[in-house]
Amino acid sequence: MRISPHFTLDEMTVSQLAAREGLDNNPPAEARANLQLLCNALEQVRALFGAPVIVSSGYRSPAVNQRIGGALTSKHLLGLAADFTVIEVSPREVVRRISESAIPFDQLILEFDDWVHLAVSRSAPRRQVLTIRKGTGYLPGLQ
Repeated sequence: MRISPHFTLDEMTVSQLAAREGLDNNPPAEARANLQLLCNALEQVRALFGAPVIVSSGYRSPAVNQRIGGALTSKHLLGLAADFTVIEVSPREVVRRISESAIPFDQLILEFDDWVHLAVSRSAPRRQVLTIRKGTGYLPGLQ
């Protein structure tokens, strides 16, 4: 099922862990509605770069989130966050350009210089930009 022109429900819910361990990773109705908002933001990211966005993690069921050690308050649980990369663009450059754009995001995190976490919100977005590195925890801004 297509959520937006370039993103599908399968893409936003796929989990190797869930498949391997037989965990249900089907989003409830509210999370499905939130995935629409998230995919709309990801479409804007794709347009900004003119390149495919590769989602590594979208919606996570509570069982999947717990099993991978995700935060109890993770926006992935609500279908409001995705981890991704952009083809042939460094994650650092992705964060820099999104943070300077008009793309609506609540939280944008450069994670370990390997991928980008983008969270959206149904209320006024905070536009919070963070960096996380091994051993440092979350740092404000693009570090």
